[in-house]
Amino acid sequence: MMFILEAYFKNYPARRKVAEFLFENGLSVKNGKIYLRNVEVPISELARVVGVNRKIVYHTIEYIEKTYPLKLIFEKLNPLPSLIDVAPLMGWEVLEIELDKGEYLKGFSQVLALLSDNNVPVMEVFSRNLREEPTKLYVVIDGTLPVDVFMRIKEMEGFRRLILHTPEKDKERFVCKYCEVKYCPKRVLLERLEATP
Repeated sequence: MMFILEAYFKNYPARRKVAEFLFENGLSVKNGKIYLRNVEVPISELARVVGVNRKIVYHTIEYIEKTYPLKLIFEKLNPLPSLIDVAPLMGWEVLEIELDKGEYLKGFSQVLALLSDNNVPVMEVFSRNLREEPTKLYVVIDGTLPVDVFMRIKEMEGFRRLILHTPEKDKERFVCKYCEVKYCPKRVLLERLEATP
């Protein structure tokens, strides 16, 4: 997608900035307006967030609507709801796995097979394999990942990096130089408060 934006917006860097923001956030362009699903997004607020003036946003909308290939794409955009950010608060974990581009499909299927073989309940899977971005796989699991599965993921062919988003602080001892644990301090605090009589 970024190649398409580069091709159409190469002479308009400010408009490209707006178009990239729209695409990354799933905001659609219809009838001269910008929408989050069916809710109209105020142009002035969008301009402020993107860091451009309102005129640039209006020019971007106009350009998208008169450029048929862009119009086809931008009128169909929708945000994808995800559990990734709220999972640790709910007591779930998120595996954020970076894979080699050439090993993407193999790595993707190996991770899911490993989770299935170990009866790890998967709630959501989200993946990105765009040309210009690192290849990532996000898996939200109900509960916490068994340590042996954590270790086996790191040994997979094509594995580059793992970030484990978890409510459990003690998992930090299992990381290597390619891994990182991001624990949820709010969840840890809530558990402490619940344990206090």
